[in-house]
Amino acid sequence: MCQYSAVDGIPNQWHLVHLGSRAVGGAGLVMAEATAVSAEGRISPGDLGLWNGQQAGEFSAITRFIRSQGSVPGIQIGHAGRKASCHAPWEGGAALSGAEGAWSTVAPSTVAFGSNPTPVELDEQGIAKVRSDFVRSASLALQAGFEVLEIHAAHGYLLHSFLSPLSNRRTDRYGGDLANRSRLVTEVIADVREVWPESLPLFVRISATDWADDRGGFSLPEAIEVSALAIAAGADLIDCSSGGLVPDVAIPARPGYQVPFAASVRKEAKALTAAVGMITDADQAEAILADQSADAVFLARSMLADPYWPRRARQVLGEAPEWPMQYGRIPTSWD
Repeated sequence: MCQYSAVDGIPNQWHLVHLGSRAVGGAGLVMAEATAVSAEGRISPGDLGLWNGQQAGEFSAITRFIRSQGSVPGIQIGHAGRKASCHAPWEGGAALSGAEGAWSTVAPSTVAFGSNPTPVELDEQGIAKVRSDFVRSASLALQAGFEVLEIHAAHGYLLHSFLSPLSNRRTDRYGGDLANRSRLVTEVIADVREVWPESLPLFVRISATDWADDRGGFSLPEAIEVSALAIAAGADLIDCSSGGLVPDVAIPARPGYQVPFAASVRKEAKALTAAVGMITDADQAEAILADQSADAVFLARSMLADPYWPRRARQVLGEAPEWPMQYGRIPTSWD
């Protein structure tokens, strides 16, 4: 969950307390927010970044603390593409103006996201830079002490925009059929796998649908194919989200509405998957695992609301919450 609270991409005390609280709260994996692989890949000026040693150094204190609480530190790296250069959500989220420090955005084609400025179409040299930026960021993540890495290829950001025919109008080897549209994603996965140890998990987040089948958007059958390609390229798990590519679609959001995507990808692509989206209570999360709809459950907004959700969930599911010794005064049960 992006915090939009960094300066020059550098994590600070907010990020230490924010992420550290979830580790204290009992999460098995604490995943840092979408972190830009380059300055131009940030959604906003307040985004975290991982393109230099100073950023990696500040992240190191956070990963050390997460590990000290018995949790695994992970990080999601990505490039915002045509959704970059915007205000933080609480400032309206609109595109920055030149006077506000806007920068040029890039995409597979000159197709804007909503009312955002038209992006620059990446040429082969630009694509090569994107690939090398992901590799550098992965190397820095390892240096910073992260033990799980996730490549963000969802929510309309750069890698997802290459996958979808609604944003990718190219006619070269990066456009056209699905094999070409998925080329950059699989290249990035393979490139990153060369520097990210086989002993450490590599996740890939996808949008399993654009929710725009009527317009020829990226849909679940293509997502299953891409997931199989991602596993073949070196990914270990597919994190199945949805949407974000086009702003004017109807998304039937309801509890667990994205779980069927994880189940389909798991079955058809023979991939480990994670389920996400409106998973709010312990019994719901347990059921997803018990019926083998997914291999993992990721929580976001529920964990923003309650960093101690995992410890409370233990009690709901019949186990002791196991509070840290410093919190020994907490009652053994609560309403």
